[in-house]
Amino acid sequence: MGKKIQCYESIPNAPKAVGPYSPAVRAGGMVFLSGQVGLSPDTMQLVGPGIEEQTRQVMANLRAVLSELGLGLSDVVKSTIFLTDLKNFQTVNTIYGEQLEGHKPARSTFQVSALPLGAIVEIEMIALDTSA
Repeated sequence: MGKKIQCYESIPNAPKAVGPYSPAVRAGGMVFLSGQVGLSPDTMQLVGPGIEEQTRQVMANLRAVLSELGLGLSDVVKSTIFLTDLKNFQTVNTIYGEQLEGHKPARSTFQVSALPLGAIVEIEMIALDTSA
C-alpha cells in the first residue's frame, strides 16, 4: 500500500494560507486543519480587533475548510485554541461551544505571546473522516 496523503492548498470560502503550508491535509481517515485566525476570505484582513468577531470568523473559516472536504464540526475529534490573553478564554469558550452545538471534542487551550498577522485567537482542528 502506498501513502495516501492529500494536501489541500486552496479552499473556497476560506482564507488563503499565509505561508508554506496547506489549510488541510487528509491522511488516511484523519483530516488535519491548520490553525485559522480571524481573516476574512474576501479581504485577507482581520475582521476586527475584538475577540468575539475574530472568534466567530475563525469558526466560520474552519467550517468552510471542513465543508469543502465533506465534513462538519461534528466530525472534529481534537481542537487546539491559542489565545494571546487567557482573559478572553470565557468569551472564546462560549462562542466555540455555541458553534459546536453540543459536540465536545477533546481540546487544549494555550496562551501564547503572539499570533500571525496580529490575531488574538487561532484554532486548529483534527477531524475523523469515516468515509475514508
